Amino acid sequence: MSSAAISLGRTARHNPLASAGVVLVAMFAIFALFAPWIAPQDPANIDLPSRLQAPSSSHWCGTDELGRDIFSRLIYGSRISMLVGSCVVAVSLLLGLIVGSIAGYYGGGIDRFVNIVVMNAFLSFPGILLAIAFVAFRGPGIFNLVLALSLGGWVGYARLVRAQVLAAREREFVEAAKALGASDLRVIVRHILPNIIQPVIVQAAIGMAGAILAEATMSFLGLGVPPPTASWGTMLNDGRSHLFDAPHLVLFPALTVMLAVLSFNFIGDALRDFLDPRSRIEAGL
Repeated sequence: MSSAAISLGRTARHNPLASAGVVLVAMFAIFALFAPWIAPQDPANIDLPSRLQAPSSSHWCGTDELGRDIFSRLIYGSRISMLVGSCVVAVSLLLGLIVGSIAGYYGGGIDRFVNIVVMNAFLSFPGILLAIAFVAFRGPGIFNLVLALSLGGWVGYARLVRAQVLAAREREFVEAAKALGASDLRVIVRHILPNIIQPVIVQAAIGMAGAILAEATMSFLGLGVPPPTASWGTMLNDGRSHLFDAPHLVLFPALTVMLAVLSFNFIGDALRDFLDPRSRIEAGL
C-alpha cells in the first residue's frame, strides 16, 4: 500500500467528520445518478387527496401541497444540485486557472489590468446579485444558472492561482525549463500548474458547497430550474407558506441542503490538512 493511501486512511480515522462528508457526498452522487431507480414514486405525480400528509411508511418525508412525495423530490433534487454545483465549479475553475495563470506568469501591465481592473470590478458586486441580474435578463434554466453563478465564482480561483503562480515562477525548476527552451504554455501547464494544484483542489471542494447553496438560493427566489423539475430551493419556496401547519415541507429540504453543504466543507477541511505537509506532521499523519 502506498504512503499516500496510508496517510489518507489515517486522516479518515483522525477526522471522522471528513469520513461522514465522503459518505454523504457518495450518497448524494448515487441519488443523482440513479434517481429513477431509487425514488419510490414519480416526483411530479400530483395526488391532491394525499396533500400535506405527515411523514409515514408510505411517504417517508410526507407530501407537499400537491400531494407529491417529498422524499422522491429530494432524490431528484440532488440531480439539479450536484449537476449545477459541479458545472459551476468546473467553469469557474477553468476560467480562474486561465486568467490567474496568465496574470501571475507574465506580470507587469497584464497583471495590473487583470488584478486591479477586472477582478476588482467583479468583486465590487456581490456574486449572488450578479447571478440574479443575469438570470433575470436571460431567463431561468440550468445553462443560464450555471453561467450566472460562474460570473462571480471564477474570481476567487483566479486570485488564488495568480498568487501561487507568482511564487512558483521564480522557482529553479521553472528557470531550468525556460533555459531548455520550453514554451510559456509548456512551462505553465507542465511545470507550474502541477505544483500549485493542491490549494486549488481544496478551494474547489469548498466552492462546491458554495455553489450548491447558491443554486438553492436562486431556486428559492424562483430563478432556478422551471417547475415541475424538483429542486431543493424550489421545495423550500413552496413550503414556506405551510411552515406552521406542515413544517416537514421546509424541514426536510433545509436539512438536505445543510447536509450537502456541510459534507463538502468537511471534505475541503480534510483535504487542506491532508495536502499540507506541516498539518500532517503536527497530526502525526
